Amino acid sequence: MLSIAIAVAVGVSLLGFASVVSARGASPRFPDLPKEGMTDAQKRVYEAIAGGPRGGVRGPFGVLLRSPELADRVQKVGEHLRFHSSLPARLNEFAILINARFWGSKYEWYAHRPLAIKGGLAESLADDVARGVRPARMQDDEAVVFDFCSVLHQQHFVDDALFTRAVAILGEQGVVDLIGVSGYYTLVSMVLNVAEIPLPAGVASPW
Repeated sequence: MLSIAIAVAVGVSLLGFASVVSARGASPRFPDLPKEGMTDAQKRVYEAIAGGPRGGVRGPFGVLLRSPELADRVQKVGEHLRFHSSLPARLNEFAILINARFWGSKYEWYAHRPLAIKGGLAESLADDVARGVRPARMQDDEAVVFDFCSVLHQQHFVDDALFTRAVAILGEQGVVDLIGVSGYYTLVSMVLNVAEIPLPAGVASPW
């Protein structure tokens, strides 16, 4: 029963909700904020993001600066989940790619696929996720990340068998960090999709 549930969840989660967000031909919904026009609060958060491990203000953060205190809290959570998670980069970035495909967030995929490969994820696994299929030849920890994230995104819960398997392989902290990165990048995807952040010029669509 578990394998059937995962197959159903994967089929719907990676394909059914991955609507394409096209680049706008008109002006952007959230134009870049000129530095000289920012409030003191926006400048403070901008500098905190640019001076942190991200090295710049990209993706969702130019949008989130419209609410600087929210942007500050979000960027701090994201910094922890991306750079200080108990999960190795290979698994953490894999979870982010699964999330990006579920939400159809092409910019998130563009930003994180190279990080996943750099972290040790096989390119074939990323390619399978982009195609909306369950990857073949996954390691045990990769398989549990894929199944856990796919079922959680689609069914909004995980059953006892999948939970027990995840804890056995990732540990309790690993499972909590996996939930955290899935939730955080859901927020990121929502911001990117509502803002219709386009892929950089010349970058091909991943799906």
